[in-house]
Amino acid sequence: MFLGDIFRYKKKANKKVENCNHTKLHGDKHKHNHYHNHENSIVILYFIGLIAFVLGYLLKDNYSIISHILFIGTVILAGNHVIIEGIVDTIVNSKNEKRFMPNIHFLMTLAAIGSIIIGGYEESAMLILIFAGAHFLEEYVDGKSRKEITNLLKLNPLNARLLLQDNTIKQISVDNLEIGDRIQVLNGDQIPIDGVILSGKTYVNESSINGESLPKEKTVGDKVFASTMNEGDSFIMEVTTKSDKTAFAKILKLVNDSQSNLTKTATTLQRLEPKYVTFVLALFPLVLVIGVYVLNWGWQLSLYRSLVYLISVSPCALAASAIPVTLATISNLSKQGILVKGGSYLSVLSELKAIAFDKTGTLTKGQPIVTDYYFNEDEKNIISIIVAMEKQSNHPLARAIVKKFSTGKELDIKVENKIGEGVKAEYLGDMYSIVKPTAFENINGEFLEEKNRLEQEGKTVVFVSKNQQIIGLVAFMDVPRDEAKRVIDYFKQQGIHTTMITGDSKITGEEVGKLVGINEVEANVMPENKVSVINKKKEELGNVAMVGDGINDTPSLSTADVGIAMGSGTDAAIEIADVVLMNNDLTKLTYAHKSSLKMKKITYQNIIFAMCVIVTLVILNFLGKMDITYGVILHEGSTLIVILNALRMLKGVDNIVK
Repeated sequence: MFLGDIFRYKKKANKKVENCNHTKLHGDKHKHNHYHNHENSIVILYFIGLIAFVLGYLLKDNYSIISHILFIGTVILAGNHVIIEGIVDTIVNSKNEKRFMPNIHFLMTLAAIGSIIIGGYEESAMLILIFAGAHFLEEYVDGKSRKEITNLLKLNPLNARLLLQDNTIKQISVDNLEIGDRIQVLNGDQIPIDGVILSGKTYVNESSINGESLPKEKTVGDKVFASTMNEGDSFIMEVTTKSDKTAFAKILKLVNDSQSNLTKTATTLQRLEPKYVTFVLALFPLVLVIGVYVLNWGWQLSLYRSLVYLISVSPCALAASAIPVTLATISNLSKQGILVKGGSYLSVLSELKAIAFDKTGTLTKGQPIVTDYYFNEDEKNIISIIVAMEKQSNHPLARAIVKKFSTGKELDIKVENKIGEGVKAEYLGDMYSIVKPTAFENINGEFLEEKNRLEQEGKTVVFVSKNQQIIGLVAFMDVPRDEAKRVIDYFKQQGIHTTMITGDSKITGEEVGKLVGINEVEANVMPENKVSVINKKKEELGNVAMVGDGINDTPSLSTADVGIAMGSGTDAAIEIADVVLMNNDLTKLTYAHKSSLKMKKITYQNIIFAMCVIVTLVILNFLGKMDITYGVILHEGSTLIVILNALRMLKGVDNIVK
């Protein structure tokens, strides 16, 4: 793909993303039609030019003048966009940059004109036909990569079913919805905006925002998001966010960022294109002189060989080496629920030397669960009592107890909840309490021994007492995610140093670190000190990634070479991160890393192949074994091979993490 074309296409895509507001999408319809009409006219002219070439070829033996006119017509008709873009863009860019800024189209235009001047009418027409045809194919292939990214725009519904005060339904624009409005969502409808379910129970397919294909069960109180699909029963929801602030709108912003940020290699190639073309043009007179005075070709043959030289060294394949593969990679990652804000971050990810993880909510589930319990009285009865007590509390440990123990008994207990102390309640004349161990001055040997053992394992312990006497204990832990150890093992196998950074105690941190197999644990780290840990790792090891989910992680996410946020994290973390794992699955992190390595490999394959083709064509030309027709076929063929090789990234990578 020619870099100028790629970036013109990118600007169009970016404009479309920026104008993702519903009314603007409608307002751009007229322009959109004009764009397609322009595209259609170019294709029509190309085929007219192709017909002219066929006629010229058939008439060349008997009607040479008519044949030459038809070949010139082919150049003008089939190559009009090539010629215009080559000349106009070169002039405009040169004016803007205040220096000569030629592009590849300009190079091909000169080659076509030069061929006509020396009488190579058929060769000139063939050059333009193959070059322009390859150009169309390249745009199609490149568009295939971009389509997966920009098709998100099609997902957002335009209208919503507003539920009025008299319970009647009114269709209104999503842009006109206000926070607090009630809307109805029917089976098979896309959810038009972010909100909370007020009534009903359903299944929602959230693949558009997190890449998960399996629908999630949703009921009263659950959040639902714009662009996701209702695959269950109808429900009523309350709007909680304006249309331009939805999770989907944030994703579109990330998409826009990704399209305007390419890899270092791609950016370098784009920057070098005009310099390279200028250098090629500067060598043209030298090649001509060498042909005449050193190789004794004569002026006409030397001019012909010089024109073949222009075609041979044109960096079409080289220019297409990095950009399509980057876009294909970002496209595939977006389908997996991995949002990357630019190809440059994938480049860094492929060269990762260390990765740091926040503990709570990142390596762990972020919610404590009951891991151990012990009672020296009637277990069933005690459990019924403590469940009844904790049902009246919103504390995370209380929720863990209620979730852990199922009981058919519903006890009517009045609870006294004292912040920092625990919960107390009277039942059948006895006073029960669930409190911290520090509430007791004297703890008997049995419970003291068990408490110390559990705390050494990094667990939080509470005591259950009856009339001030300890009768049991419950232990909690924020356990690691199911996939955490497999992910850590993967990075260790890749030779990447792993670190866990946590504000928790050393005992708790090291216990979790032991469970997931991490290389190093940094415990008792305040949020502001996480940055120091990241900087230290950068100095010691090189490129460092940071994975986190909370506001406290934002400084370290910003400091790291690649900041990676969990999709369930805070808006601040998602905003500042370079990569977002929308479905909170850490195995997607290994998928992203594998993809970055494959992207890097394919990019280097393309660059080496493109350079080899250029060198081969130049050598064959100077040996007199290459003419314009074969030069164009081989040169443009190499460009298509590079593009097709890049498209391998659309299939992604194997993400089996053992």
